[in-house]
Amino acid sequence: MRRFLLLYATQQGQAKAIAEEIREQAVVRGFSADLHCISESSKYDLKTETAPLVVVVSTTGTGDPPDTARKFVKEIQNQTLPADFFAHLRYGLLGLGDSEYTYFCNGGKIIDKRLQELGARHFYDTGHADDCVGLELVVEPWIAGLWPALREHFRSSRGQEEISGTPPVASPASSRTDLVKSELLHIESQVELLRFDDSGRKDSEVLKQNSVNSNQSNVLIEDFESSLTRSVPPLSQASLNVPALPPEYLQVHLQESLGQEESQASVTSADPIFQVPISKAVQLTTNDAIKTTLLVELDISKTDFSYQPGDAFSVICPNSDSEVQSLLQRLQLEDKRKHYVLLKIKTDTKKKGAALPQHIPARCSLQFIFTWCLEIRAIPKKAFLRALVGYTSDSAEKRRLQELCSKQGAADYSRFVRDACACLLDLLLAFPSCQPPLSLLLEHLPKLQPRPYSCASSSLFHPGKLHFVFNVVEFLSTAPTEVLRKGVCTGWLALLVASVLQPNTYASHEDSRIALAPKISISPRTTNYFHLPNDPSIPIIMVGPGTGIAPFIGFLQHREKLQEQHPDGNFGAVWLFFGCRHKDRDYLFRKELRHFLKHGILTHLKVSFSRDAPVGEEEATAKYVQDNIQLHGQEVVRILLHENGRIYVCGDAKNMAKDVHDALVEIISKEIGVEKLEAVKTLATLKEEKRYLQDIWS
Repeated sequence: MRRFLLLYATQQGQAKAIAEEIREQAVVRGFSADLHCISESSKYDLKTETAPLVVVVSTTGTGDPPDTARKFVKEIQNQTLPADFFAHLRYGLLGLGDSEYTYFCNGGKIIDKRLQELGARHFYDTGHADDCVGLELVVEPWIAGLWPALREHFRSSRGQEEISGTPPVASPASSRTDLVKSELLHIESQVELLRFDDSGRKDSEVLKQNSVNSNQSNVLIEDFESSLTRSVPPLSQASLNVPALPPEYLQVHLQESLGQEESQASVTSADPIFQVPISKAVQLTTNDAIKTTLLVELDISKTDFSYQPGDAFSVICPNSDSEVQSLLQRLQLEDKRKHYVLLKIKTDTKKKGAALPQHIPARCSLQFIFTWCLEIRAIPKKAFLRALVGYTSDSAEKRRLQELCSKQGAADYSRFVRDACACLLDLLLAFPSCQPPLSLLLEHLPKLQPRPYSCASSSLFHPGKLHFVFNVVEFLSTAPTEVLRKGVCTGWLALLVASVLQPNTYASHEDSRIALAPKISISPRTTNYFHLPNDPSIPIIMVGPGTGIAPFIGFLQHREKLQEQHPDGNFGAVWLFFGCRHKDRDYLFRKELRHFLKHGILTHLKVSFSRDAPVGEEEATAKYVQDNIQLHGQEVVRILLHENGRIYVCGDAKNMAKDVHDALVEIISKEIGVEKLEAVKTLATLKEEKRYLQDIWS
């Protein structure tokens, strides 16, 4: 059987799941995939590998390779490696990313570029899948095109070896193309969707499904609009290409418990976990603000948890009790919620390399697993929908699920599942004849991920305390009916602190009621570069609208203490660009910022209010932070390009971070008189030098 090496670098399991799908399909195609996490360096050796290599790489942070790839990237970035180190290697790479971030798919691009620099060559074009519009739009055709590319590679390899006994060499044209692509590594900010010709599509293995008549006789489907549960022509009359059925591999046994207590300590984590009490909670916005913003203070004095301003940490949070209850009721498992879940691999499974899910701890109750271990809000992937088809008895419902996971139903999947934030519970309520077994859910529901937050304090200013700030997320789920939901973590935290919440004043007094507040579990996140410069004389620019101000409060607190300790020290200028909707409703830390400004900790404060009537000429032209940056473009460019300054951007990736990036391109282009492409390259250089730093989220 024709063997290839298959590596994945994953942060939250997406790349791993895709790699496992490639391995499953490989068997059917007559290939053998040797699958490993890229961190398992003892199990493969690229220096001596003769088989083709396939790599699936996700992106984390603001454009970094995932944590599992850090060691690998560090090793291949070794500048002493010769230019032909990987000249024997032929590979194909699939990068995963989100185009809401400036450095789209950069985790994959970093590895791709470096492999090229070390002599490796593509046997198959790189794919960049975009989670913003749906990974499957690129992943599915990329996998479909992989098989003919592998067949061609093995065919040409045999031919080359028969002629010369040497491995095939990539054509000069493809080499030039690859080099041009690699040069764009740091300046691409457009969505890259891989396009395939018909030959790739024809090769894909599909399960042909003929259209079935729904049982709604005498009712014309054209009379309705399409919805989650109903399609219209041409989809309702189309023959369908649906994915192959994922092999089942878990066997579940429910055992009555003896009433043992369970705790959050059972939750699996690669990082150390600290249980810390909430010592204060403050509402920072007024009650009539569009968003509710809370500050929570944690008491870390009895732990060895340490941090510096700019760090982030994770909160381990549960799913909503009511949603867990509803899901167990729908699955007819409510009476077994206290039962222990015992898992085994099915002896007759066809899943290669099947393993027990590591995020489901042994001897825990069904309710605990659904509450603390599984992301029940996750948007079901097409493979999950395909698996649900087999447990759906109603023919119309079965057909609709087939449509939603089919190639022909891609637009409906995006509209009614992905964009509508539909979750498993929504699907089960929309398709009442679907009765999946518990084992299927445990196979397909991903791990409940800890939620990251920026530290909003300095340990010099608040010894033994850790502050963080968040908006209570609310969104409308429209599948199958409109439901107002709160964020998994922020909704839980808001409920947790409701009884001890102080009004919108950043008072420092202790509240006796706080003694009743529970503990929460937190874990540190891998150290990043979002820190103050070691040299305090370096000028800094901070851009943080809304809750993006959080790390900068820590920065300013830290600088205040440093200036107290070194009154004769040389401290550089500190600029803050802050923005909110209304001056009197959601101007976060207003009193504190005035204090920092008055005492010279903060040298320039530029605030914009997007929803207030403008007062004065500056407010009229500066609706958002990027407008204020343009107004003060000359000073910003001077600091960044002539004074070795740093710029920090924190907040929303979808709009703000891109708009700020574009504003920086504009002012650099204008102030130094260069084309915009040159300005983009200048910013890329600043990022490489860790002088343009982002802490952004979508």
